[in-house]
Amino acid sequence: MKKYTNTGNKDTRSGFGDGLTELGKTNPNVVALCADLTGSLKMGDFEKNHPERFFQVGIAEANMMGIAAGMTIGGKIPFTGTFANFSTGRVYDQIRQSIAYSDKNVKICASHAGLTLGEDGATHQILEDIGLMKMLPGMTVINTCDYNQTKAATITIAEHHGPVYLRFGRPKVANFTPEDQKFEIGKANMLNEGTDVTIIATGHLVWEALQAAEQLEEKGISAEVIDIHTIKPLDEEAILTSVKKTKCVVTA
Repeated sequence: MKKYTNTGNKDTRSGFGDGLTELGKTNPNVVALCADLTGSLKMGDFEKNHPERFFQVGIAEANMMGIAAGMTIGGKIPFTGTFANFSTGRVYDQIRQSIAYSDKNVKICASHAGLTLGEDGATHQILEDIGLMKMLPGMTVINTCDYNQTKAATITIAEHHGPVYLRFGRPKVANFTPEDQKFEIGKANMLNEGTDVTIIATGHLVWEALQAAEQLEEKGISAEVIDIHTIKPLDEEAILTSVKKTKCVVTA
């Protein structure tokens, strides 16, 4: 089995923040909007370096989405930042009407996704965000697995025309993908080839899937591990090819 090294636990939201900072230096059309969570979304460096391109809208997430949609008309590439729950559930009508149906070039960047915000309670957690966003026409949905991949994805989506939902988290997790990786939207990553079972994982569970594959190897079971960082468009070919070979699939 191919071995991966955790170079040190890092939070994926910092990958977003550092990617946004790099975009600020290289792409003058990139602007950032935040709903009173600059520190939590790691957007502080962008604000410091480009105050004229940073917009603090306060706790007014619906307004933030409307402003972002309008900015695209002038050629700007808006990156919005707040928690996943507030990036989707609270503002679904604005995203549906003003961004998705209108094919606006807005990048909706959502931290503290899933159950990773346990200490803040159910009001700040969300699991249905992936389902909500992938149903929208033209919406690309990305769920990254570590710091390096999140940074690479953040930089890549600026070059992709159309609405994007980029999902990441708060806790520090294993950082194991290449620092210099090329992120390809819609292209799954084959992390380990196997013959007995296919493990398809996304987000923070990708590292756990690799750990599971190592344990299975000790029991004589060969596991194929696929990182599905892009949920929409889904790399169906990679999945079907693997499942035809192993005849067994587990998702995480």
